[in-house]
Amino acid sequence: MVSRSYSNLLDLASGNFHSFSREKKRFPRVATVTGVLSELDDDTNSNSVCSDAPSSVAQDRIIIVGNQLPIKSHRNSSGKLTFTWDNDSLLLQLKDGMREDMEVVYIGCLKDQVVDPLEQDDVAQRLLENFKCVPAYIPPEIFTKYYHGFCKQHLWPLFHYMLPLNPDLGGRFDRSLWQAYLSVNKIFADKVMEVISPDDDFVWVHDYHLMVLPTFLRKRFNRVKLGFFLHSPFPSSEIYRTLPVRNELLRALLNADLIGFHTFDYARHFLSCCSRMLGLSYQSKRGTIGLEYYGRTVSIKILPVGIHTSQLQSILNLPETQTRVSELRDQFLNQKVLLGVDDMDIFKGISLKLLAMEQLLQQHPEKRGRVVLVQIANPARGRGKDVQEVRSETQATVKRINEMFGRPGYIPVVLIDKPLQFYERIAYYVIAECCLVTAVRDGMNLIPYEYIICRQANPKLNETLGLEEEAKKSMLVVSEFIGCSPSLSGAIRVNPWNIDAVAEAMDYALIASEAEKQMRHEKHHKYVSTHDVAYWSRSFIQDLERACAEHVRKRCWGIGFGLGFRVVALDPSFKKLSIEHIVSAYKRTKNRAVLVDYDGTMVQPGSIRTTPSFSTIETLNKLASDPKNIVYLISGKDRKTLTEWFSSCGGLGLAAEHGYFIRPNDGTEWETSSVVSAFEWKQIAEPVMRLYTETTDGSTIETKETALVWNYQFADPDFGSCQAKELMEHLESVLTNDPVSVKTGQQLVEVKPQGVNKGLVAERLLATMQEQGKLLDFILCVGDDRSDEDMFEVIMGAKDGPALSPVAEIFACTVGQKPSKAKYYLDDTAEIIRMLEGLSTSAAAPDHQTPDVPTTKDIF
Repeated sequence: MVSRSYSNLLDLASGNFHSFSREKKRFPRVATVTGVLSELDDDTNSNSVCSDAPSSVAQDRIIIVGNQLPIKSHRNSSGKLTFTWDNDSLLLQLKDGMREDMEVVYIGCLKDQVVDPLEQDDVAQRLLENFKCVPAYIPPEIFTKYYHGFCKQHLWPLFHYMLPLNPDLGGRFDRSLWQAYLSVNKIFADKVMEVISPDDDFVWVHDYHLMVLPTFLRKRFNRVKLGFFLHSPFPSSEIYRTLPVRNELLRALLNADLIGFHTFDYARHFLSCCSRMLGLSYQSKRGTIGLEYYGRTVSIKILPVGIHTSQLQSILNLPETQTRVSELRDQFLNQKVLLGVDDMDIFKGISLKLLAMEQLLQQHPEKRGRVVLVQIANPARGRGKDVQEVRSETQATVKRINEMFGRPGYIPVVLIDKPLQFYERIAYYVIAECCLVTAVRDGMNLIPYEYIICRQANPKLNETLGLEEEAKKSMLVVSEFIGCSPSLSGAIRVNPWNIDAVAEAMDYALIASEAEKQMRHEKHHKYVSTHDVAYWSRSFIQDLERACAEHVRKRCWGIGFGLGFRVVALDPSFKKLSIEHIVSAYKRTKNRAVLVDYDGTMVQPGSIRTTPSFSTIETLNKLASDPKNIVYLISGKDRKTLTEWFSSCGGLGLAAEHGYFIRPNDGTEWETSSVVSAFEWKQIAEPVMRLYTETTDGSTIETKETALVWNYQFADPDFGSCQAKELMEHLESVLTNDPVSVKTGQQLVEVKPQGVNKGLVAERLLATMQEQGKLLDFILCVGDDRSDEDMFEVIMGAKDGPALSPVAEIFACTVGQKPSKAKYYLDDTAEIIRMLEGLSTSAAAPDHQTPDVPTTKDIF
């Protein structure tokens, strides 16, 4: 017996292609249209599932999704496509970090192959049977727009800090390329849907080619176990924010459970973008960084990828490698080789490296004839005018240097501008005294790692080179702008734009003592050999399993349209408040209490107008005038403001400054809490806040009778957050002997007396009712932020206490879908107002008649 989804693989292998439909809309195996799929063209949103049907067999399996399959293909003499594994593919190498019993399925495109529609089914069947690969067939015209257009003209330059200031630098944003990018991502999503068993399988998506894929998968399977790893840099917010579809890509990535980056810098830039553009904050807990996103915790993984060391060792042992090493030893006899291995593109800094070599030979004439730079230029992955310009500049510079410093038998710069066999490249690593990587921006760059392993060599190569077994040595000069730089603590780090510094580093790498070279090599080899691709893969999958561990426990459902789709994941006991339910309970109860927060609950957060509307006053008046009700409006604002705003609400109780001041109704005086009465601490705290206000543009101080609030709502979010942490520590240190608490809130730092919170109002209300012998049988408590959680805690804790009727109806309701001590939620302030209006009119309606209020169905 096999799972329903896994049977699709068997169907494909047996040729039963019709079974891919699986009772839902499918993309065709071959996209035959010449257009592209619309960003909002999806009929699955309304049917987005909250719980996927469990498969009949729980099997450990991971689906690896990348732009290209780890497959090499070519046509034989008869014209038939034949396939072999691409052992150089990272997607294939990462299998080494997985358990032996874990099955791996690959989804991607075939490299450099356009498969005729008539043979696509046969190719797909053979790839699945022999390699467990599922090919995604993309029409050539769409693939060109997707890969060479959006990926290489927009994303790749921007992620490498190149702004499209003119047509030669990527060009202006082209929405047709964006639509092609979406279309290809949807086709990939369809391929995943054909093979996935959603409750059992993990999905690991790779790189910027498929950044919106998480949204398409999450929309269909709300609990899909999904990881994403970005293999390129992620730019700073100042660069990234220029992308017209910046929010769409961020929200798409946040539909993954785990997002991986090579370095902390890349992760920090991503988190900064989420903060500045989406208003999200992150927390670090037990060494793990997480973003709270609609009840889901999106984990951030920082781990540089490694290399496949055993593959390098096997190539080092090849006879042809030893032969080539011997040839190169003779070719560069009595010369020291500096080696550069780079793709021929604008970000690899080849020309800067050549200029540094030129300067080295100018400043150190003694090195002429003794030092050679071998530059291996791999074919560029992209295409365009910039690639040709880099090639022309490189060739011209090499020619100039060789003409200036060359002589018979000595060529200062050897440029290898053609593809090399892997063993040939390995041979150059073995004989090189130093490896140079001067990229101006690069995601990771594994060249230094490969160099380190190859310099470890083996006994036969050592014999060929005349080296002692224990005398392993190597030197690295690396750009500080590449992803592997932080991991190589023994390398000489340089700013590639500083030609003088690079030339000096090259010179030092040549003249360093043998002991130093051995020490640096030993340090690097220990790291590279232990942090290989298997370690990277295993670590990522372990974190992905941890990130998905809460899926089964939480209740999930999808909201939003198009690329704004996201999944809300909350505790099963946390549900939306049914207006019909609360109105029914309200009508049949006699002793009722209503506690309502004001800011963010009755008024939209961030609203310019904060005064209550006429309809709000009218609703509160109706509720407060009912003799069965006790109604309190609770706010952090001062009592003078509340008195002015709600002077017409005679029966309304007011609680100002989070419950320190309480007025039961208009006919009574304001009462103060007996918790504290001394406020000398203000003379200490206010000057400190003023100092931070002067140095933080956009921040303000709000002075209350009992509290001081430093607000940075209009300051730079990163700087404001940083200053808030500093301010909090500063205040805690100077107020350590005062009876106050220093707390952070939504873009604020507040100092107030200890023990003062909104829970005091609830406690006082319950105590008063108990003293009067009146047992409450209905409580509604509504709030929106962290300060209201104290009130929820008191209300929920009183459920079985003496102040409430045994059959009391308790409704603790928060605004928005988020973790809370409340049991219910409503989506926004408009729904809160409509709910209160419904309660205020229900008393006048006959028992058999439901008041004319929106129902839950209407709201959805």
